[in-house]
Amino acid sequence: MQDNGDFGGVWDGGDAEQQWLDWLETRSFTTLFVSGNHENYDLLRNYPISQWHGGLVQAIRPSILHLMRGQLYNICGKRIFTMGGASSHDIRDGILEPDNPDYERKLRQLNAAGALYRVNHRSWWKEELPGEDEYRTAREALDKTGWDVDYIITHCCPSSIQDTFSGGLFQRDALTDFLDEVRERCRFQYWFFGHYHENMVVEKEFVMLYNQIIRLK
Repeated sequence: MQDNGDFGGVWDGGDAEQQWLDWLETRSFTTLFVSGNHENYDLLRNYPISQWHGGLVQAIRPSILHLMRGQLYNICGKRIFTMGGASSHDIRDGILEPDNPDYERKLRQLNAAGALYRVNHRSWWKEELPGEDEYRTAREALDKTGWDVDYIITHCCPSSIQDTFSGGLFQRDALTDFLDEVRERCRFQYWFFGHYHENMVVEKEFVMLYNQIIRLK
């Protein structure tokens, strides 16, 4: 099973989360996920990195694997490129710093106003977007395959596709612009992504998945 980001299984490290991961580990399938913008990157970075089917992964459990950014995997004879991450759209009213002396007062004000905000290292992490080294890794991986793959799996989508279905509602950023570069240069059959909380097919080969499960052949 492949999750297109915002996995939710590495969030607070609590007992309920561990029980859910233990349950998922007992299933008869392997769970794969790319990172989204709602991941606890402080926890995620603690998991060891290893090679799996040609690319780097982090094993959350033996059969629960984080497919890392800029990686190329060969799974069941299919070449799959992954690039997790996305910008949070629910931070219009800012990011709070929990160690700020004025934190509690600002928190009460924002909650009273029904504001859209996040708290740094509690509900938001700057690592939601890739760093330069991850973009470099991605280009190197695609160079090795001649920019020719079967499937692309990301959390957000290229800027141009985002504009097509949203009419410009979502702002472009460094990642969506990079994904536009991938769209222009790379040959692929299908591109799967999540992030936008809808199920939709855009221009035939771009497949947005939210609460739908499909079988890849």
